[in-house]
Amino acid sequence: MTSNLYEVGVGATAELSLRVSVATLVRVLFKKPNNDELMLALERKATLRRADNGGEVRVKSQPFGGAIRILDLGAVHELVGDFHFDSERSKAELDFRIFIRPASWSLLREFCLQHIVLDDDPILETSPSRELVEEFAEALSVDLRREQYVCRPVATKVENRAISTENIYSEGTPTVRVYRIYEATIADLFLTDAMVKYGDGLSHQGLCELAISDAQSGGRGKANAILTLPWKRLQGVYRAMPPAARNVPVILDENRLDSTVAAILDDIAVPRYQSV
Repeated sequence: MTSNLYEVGVGATAELSLRVSVATLVRVLFKKPNNDELMLALERKATLRRADNGGEVRVKSQPFGGAIRILDLGAVHELVGDFHFDSERSKAELDFRIFIRPASWSLLREFCLQHIVLDDDPILETSPSRELVEEFAEALSVDLRREQYVCRPVATKVENRAISTENIYSEGTPTVRVYRIYEATIADLFLTDAMVKYGDGLSHQGLCELAISDAQSGGRGKANAILTLPWKRLQGVYRAMPPAARNVPVILDENRLDSTVAAILDDIAVPRYQSV
């Protein structure tokens, strides 16, 4: 095995043209403190996209979660041959965001489907806990503890048709995806109260200003917050749509909901996602 096998860009021939993303999506549910209404919490993200005119801030809300880590690079290499990460950041984090030969997708997809359903798998990270802790810290500045929520797997979905990604490190790149979907129920009253107050208290403009401030101070031009929505109402909105309309981002109360929000809903068909 050569030392540069997994280097970003090394051996990146035209054949390594298909981007593969394997990630967790977490349906974070809680009861609203004042009336016990069931609510969904989403990660609300502002990102400064730089351009010649100074750039713009884009805001979207998406399920908590993120790329799983590849714990055994050798096993993936043995399966698909050469591959490379989509960015230096993914490489440093061992995030499952890689480029492969398109012909290897079917084999890699089945490999991932076998491993992501296992507890404590030695090849792929299978728990969403790390991402939840990191994202709650970014969105709420709280240390999420394991006793504050109950988490369970609910589904696995595949996106077989390559669709361009909005990821800032590989924007526009055709990507296929595997999602392991979990449900995390938050019962801690202090935390649920904070989720509602912070979600209601930070305006769209305020979040954009935080992203700009982050860039001005040398950061990546990002800011994270939280959006809480009534679970029953959200499902009703999506059920009322034609199936094809669920494939793309949805605007709800001036909030741009990422297309992955549809993937975590109950018993709602979304053409781009195949349940397995």
